[in-house]
Amino acid sequence: MKLKKEDNSYFITSKKSFEESTVNPAFVKQAFNFAYEMVYGDGFHRIKRSGGQSNRTPLEIFQNTFQGKLAEIILYENLKLQNIEVDEPDFSIHGKGVWDETDLKANGKFICVKSAAFFSNLFLLETKDWNSEGMYIPNHDISKIAVYDFFVLVRIKPDIKKVLKGIFEAKENLWQEIQKTNWFYDIPGCCSIKTIQHIIKNQYIIPKNALLNGKTKMDAENYYIQSGDLHHLDRLYSDLKQKTV
Repeated sequence: MKLKKEDNSYFITSKKSFEESTVNPAFVKQAFNFAYEMVYGDGFHRIKRSGGQSNRTPLEIFQNTFQGKLAEIILYENLKLQNIEVDEPDFSIHGKGVWDETDLKANGKFICVKSAAFFSNLFLLETKDWNSEGMYIPNHDISKIAVYDFFVLVRIKPDIKKVLKGIFEAKENLWQEIQKTNWFYDIPGCCSIKTIQHIIKNQYIIPKNALLNGKTKMDAENYYIQSGDLHHLDRLYSDLKQKTV
């Protein structure tokens, strides 16, 4: 289902309420250590999003990296609880021009994990990163795995941007704020590569500079799926448990 469009504003019409589960503090620590080293240590992240116009500050990149890695760890642990064979998330620190091959690999299938704040109801993919067949262009350009089999949205509460708003970026300060916070998550749904190909073909796009729900300005053009249109996570579990030939 497409967003409702009024002039330059796009409105969500298919939502899923946040159904919180507690995040294990050990997962928070893992995500923190990875994000800190990637941003303030020897790692590298792009200042701009693909197709974006705003420069991200180191703190903003840290927030995005922490949330994204925490989402990977959460899905990894959920897959293990389902007795699904899954490779551990990649915690290696990459410099410029190098990044991990895939978010998660489970039973021979590749999974793209996208994170969002708990109040979000859109699964977003920056259009500059994906070709018409649903291939992830940065990986395709360097002969890595470019086609994901499944896509999963993980939402995190509270909003990391508010938790760390205005904080001095020393490691101990960042960790103190994150450690004393109670973290929660939900997984509103998933989809397959066929769904991604469908939304690309049918131009499920929210443009750069458009207003989401009439107020949030989009920094980059994105393909989207509304959270209410995603499949239940049981679909992913079922598909991954099928024997591969």
